[in-house]
Formats: sequence, structure tokens, C-alpha cells
Amino acid sequence: MKPAPLIDSAFLEKLERLAIQWQKSFPGLVGGHNISHFAGPGQEFLDHRQFHHGDDLRAVNWRAYLRLEKLFLKMFQVEPRIPVRVLLDCSGSMATGGVSKFDYARRLAAALCYIGLVRLDTISIQPFAENLGDSFVCGGGRHRFIPAVNFLEGLKPSGRTNYFEVARQFITKYPQRGLLIIISDFLDEHDCERPLQFLADFGHELMLLHVWDQEDREPPWEGQLDLTDAETGGMLEIGFDDAARRHYTQAFDEFSRSIQRIGLRNSGRYVGLSTATTIEEAVFGPIARTGGIQ
Repeated sequence: MKPAPLIDSAFLEKLERLAIQWQKSFPGLVGGHNISHFAGPGQEFLDHRQFHHGDDLRAVNWRAYLRLEKLFLKMFQVEPRIPVRVLLDCSGSMATGGVSKFDYARRLAAALCYIGLVRLDTISIQPFAENLGDSFVCGGGRHRFIPAVNFLEGLKPSGRTNYFEVARQFITKYPQRGLLIIISDFLDEHDCERPLQFLADFGHELMLLHVWDQEDREPPWEGQLDLTDAETGGMLEIGFDDAARRHYTQAFDEFSRSIQRIGLRNSGRYVGLSTATTIEEAVFGPIARTGGIQ
């Protein structure tokens, strides 16, 4: 049976008028959606997009309208641009859950990538686990979306998470500051808070998209359990009852709040997303409410 696509065409149409937003000022840089509607020095025509209510009529391609009887907007590129980088957690823990956190994260990455491409942002998809994986850079319009999806579909979750090493490698590989969207369960046996703070201190704006399955927050099991760590293979025998479940859920919620504090105190954003929430609900609900997209 052919696997379901990461993202369907009907949903893509709904994403057309959105744009990825950032709060920081990056001197000397502009965003892909901060475009000029008229040709001029240093500007290059790249693409059209469909006209939506509220768009500037001055940007309409009237020649295309006369031929096709449809309204399209002309979009131009202005350089240099604010880099938008999507750090996608591909560690072993992302494969767990009733609904795979990894599949959910890939669909979310695909949606954000499409939004950016429509607005002519340049998007880097950067997988990571214990180290940074091979990245995929796309820009210049929606025609680059299919290669981005093919790249995402080729990724597999495995290995441990090491945020310290990932942050060190990221700073070396990407010296230019920009918007950093991290899609992860943020589970690291060592620590992820200090590496995240290090990325913020370096000058990146963080958008932290915290993905979890309901089992991560409220494990349904009971009795004597033999647990195996999804990343290290370590074993643990515990007794689990309602009281233990309550304590565990409280600890999980405090962990989530600690990740949220890192994002908010650095003028960034945090969004907690259960895999029970559809990608469409996530994009048009909590992500939009934080101002991450508009």
C-alpha cells in the first residue's frame, strides 16, 4: 500500500496566504515575505501566487488576468534575506507514541516549508539526533516544495539526542543569525536547556515546537513494568499506579514549562503540540496565536 502523503493539496491551498513571522531585528537582512511589488534595481522576479482578499491590487499581474481571468500577484526577491532554519529531531524517541511523533514533526516541517516557499523565504531543513545530519536548502518559490517533501520522506528516526553537540555543530555550520524553528520532543538524557540558551545567546530567534504523544504525558500502563529506553537501550523495572502517574504527569508539565521559559525569555516562541492535534489545527491554532505565522 502506498503511504499517505506528508501533506495534502487541499491543506496547501489554505496555507497560501500565511507567512512565517519573527520578532527580532536582524540588521542588514530582510525576510522573504517583505517583498517589493514593482521591478527595480536589485530586485528579481521569482514567482506568482494567487490573489487573496486584502492583497495589494498594485501587485496584480493584469496581463495574466486578461488571459486567464484569474488574479495573480507578482513576487520579487530582495537580498540579503533572513535565514529560516528548521531543526528536525530525528532521534529514536521521536518514533515512539500511539501516533508517531516523527511523522507528525515531518508533516509540520512540510507545512512550514511550504508557507516559507510561497513567500520566497529560503528554508534550510536540518535533521539532527546525536549530531547534525545532511541538510536540505530550498528557496525561490513553491516549485521547490516537492524536492523538500522528498527529502523529508527519506528521513528515519534513530539514535540518541545530544543537544550540546548539536548546538556546537550548528553554530559552526551556520554562523549567520536568523530564525531557528526547532521541532522536537526535547528529550535528552543530559540536558537541552543550556544548549537552547546558547543558541539564543548567539543571536538566533527561537521558535520551539514541542511535540508529544499523549502517552508521553499520561502513560496508560499499570503494574510492574519493564521499560526500555528508546535511544540508549537502557532497562528499568518500576511499579506504576495512579499515584505514580499523577507525579509523572506533574513532572512532564514542569519539563514543558521549562522549555517554554527558554523560548519566552529570549523573545522567542514556544508551542506545545500533542499529536492528537491535527497539523491544520496546530498551524491555524496555537502556532498562529503565538504570532509564529500570520
